[in-house]
Amino acid sequence: MGKMTLADLRKLRESSKKAMEMRDSENKGARIIISMGTCGIAAGAKETFDAFIEQLMARGMTDVLVSQTGCMGFCQHEPTIEVAVPGMESTVYGDVKGAAVEQIINTHLVGKQVLKDLVLEKPSVDIIKEA
Repeated sequence: MGKMTLADLRKLRESSKKAMEMRDSENKGARIIISMGTCGIAAGAKETFDAFIEQLMARGMTDVLVSQTGCMGFCQHEPTIEVAVPGMESTVYGDVKGAAVEQIINTHLVGKQVLKDLVLEKPSVDIIKEA
């Protein structure tokens, strides 16, 4: 690896600063929560996380919080994410890789429509019994 110039370091600092701002919860409306349990990481959740940050930054969508959580319990459908948009029900998507990131941004975040082919169903609260 070659030496970095001062200009290179400044560019890297600015890029890192913008990426960290996407993870700051202040002044955010929508949220994207990416499952980063062991199974999610093994299935590519880190790449999915980076893709959301990169595409949202490229579009100037600074009002979307991107964060991570542990396993959501859908290991067979990793990487999984939860999308929460004000005025809409929270939605969990599975198998979120590649083009699915752009589809979720365009259709769910911008178009305010759920991508039914990627939705994972949560267990209904009324069938979960307390022990």
